[in-house]
Amino acid sequence: MPPISIMIKPASSLCNMKCDYCFYHDVAEHRLEQSFGIMKEETSFELIDKALQYTKGDSVFFAFQGGEPCLAELQFFKSFTAYVRKVNTKCSRVYYSLQTNGTLLDENWARFLKQENFLVGLSFDGDYKSNCHRKKSNGDNAYYKILQALELLQRFDVQFNILTVLTGECAENIENIYNFFKEKGCKYLQFIPCLRPYGDKQEDPLYMTAQQYENFLIRLFQMYVKDYVRDNYISIRQFDNMVRLFLGQPTEQCGMMGHCTFQYAVEANGNIYPCDFYCTDEWLLGNIHNTDFQELHNIDKAKKFIKDSLYVNEKCKQCKFYVMCRGGGCKRNKEDRDYCSSYYNFFSTSYPLFRVFLGEKPNTY
Repeated sequence: MPPISIMIKPASSLCNMKCDYCFYHDVAEHRLEQSFGIMKEETSFELIDKALQYTKGDSVFFAFQGGEPCLAELQFFKSFTAYVRKVNTKCSRVYYSLQTNGTLLDENWARFLKQENFLVGLSFDGDYKSNCHRKKSNGDNAYYKILQALELLQRFDVQFNILTVLTGECAENIENIYNFFKEKGCKYLQFIPCLRPYGDKQEDPLYMTAQQYENFLIRLFQMYVKDYVRDNYISIRQFDNMVRLFLGQPTEQCGMMGHCTFQYAVEANGNIYPCDFYCTDEWLLGNIHNTDFQELHNIDKAKKFIKDSLYVNEKCKQCKFYVMCRGGGCKRNKEDRDYCSSYYNFFSTSYPLFRVFLGEKPNTY
């Protein structure tokens, strides 16, 4: 069987922070039951059993997200990894990741994450000013707590990357944000556009205009190439994948494939959805307690989710940059705003710089 990637919501939509732009809070508000609480051990064990049964010795990727997954507490994760070791009789390669705001991490967490070889995604928007929308429950900027988490992960040599929500304000301040992370020793960055709530078309400084996104792409890519040429490479996931496409290689990022794949999201009660952007009643596929992953592949709703993402409009088909743009990436992003002009102008301006990755010397830098 093929590898399987499972996103787990051990604390459902629960969170200890009140960020201004949380997309999963919006997703949960579109369900009859907004939070399913904390995942029970029996549900996590059922999930593990069925994931390993499905792969039959192939790789399994368990990605914990939220809300804030650390609200499930450390013992939940210790029990989870211990049970995997106990029942992984076919020696599947098991990979763990954790997306967190970092404010609940301490030395006990850090030791565990290092021991179990977790890849941690730390949600952090940069310097104090740029981080203003990541707020504690009392409304204060969480900058210093997140910075402490960053330093903790570095001290315990835990693998981590940075996930930054790209607001209009951050897009215009990208030089400072990029240099901030460089100065802090962060080598792996990911920027995701801030999404408006479902069906909301309001304009706000939180949400990038097409011009802001275009400028962001051009300016950040120039810094990315400059550091690559100077042997000071900083990974930026979106650009890494664009370079792979330019070189004719497969992309690893779901949103860059041009279509959806099965990225099962499992809520705390065992409910299963095709993607964490679509953990709504409309897209409920089943529950881990009464179905398995092979059955989920054959559900009409799951097939429709994939099929709907395969459509490519005529404008995209005729575009010379489609092979690198793939129609604008993630399905949910495209439903929010059309950044076609942003991508087209970015590739038109920056395409010569991609040739650096063929080994050609740039005219500058």
